[in-house]
Amino acid sequence: MLDTTTGFGARAERRLREEIIIWLTTVGPDRTPQPSPVWFLWDGETFLIYSKPNTPKLRNIARNPRVALNLDGDGRGGNIVVITGEARVAPDAPPATAVPAYLAKYQEQIARNWKTPEGFAREYSEPIRVTPSKLRGH
Repeated sequence: MLDTTTGFGARAERRLREEIIIWLTTVGPDRTPQPSPVWFLWDGETFLIYSKPNTPKLRNIARNPRVALNLDGDGRGGNIVVITGEARVAPDAPPATAVPAYLAKYQEQIARNWKTPEGFAREYSEPIRVTPSKLRGH
C-alpha cells in the first residue's frame, strides 16, 4: 500500500511510525462520520488500536467495517495523510502489555495516565485491527 520510494510515501511511512495520534473515522448508525482520536501502532501492513469496551466506535465497526484514518495536517492544508480500509475487532490480537513496540511508543503517556501498562490494558482492552486499502494525500 505504501510506496516508500516516493517522497510522499516515505514521509507518510515516517509519520505513521512517529505520530502519537491518528483520527479513526467510523460510520454511525445514521451514516454520519464519527471521528475519534486514537493511539495506534503501524506494523507496515495493519494498524493496531486499543479501545475501551462498549464504545460507539466498536458498535460502528461491527455494523460497517469501512473506516478512514487521518493524520493531522500542518495547519496550512499540507502534509495530509488519509488512509481508508476495513476495521475489525480483533480478539486474537495480544493485549497491549504483550506488544513491546506499542508500549515503547506510548510509555510516557501510559506512565502519566495509568502508571503501569497493566492499568492501561485493563481500561483499553478491546483490540482493533485496520487493514488499509488506499492511501492518499500530499
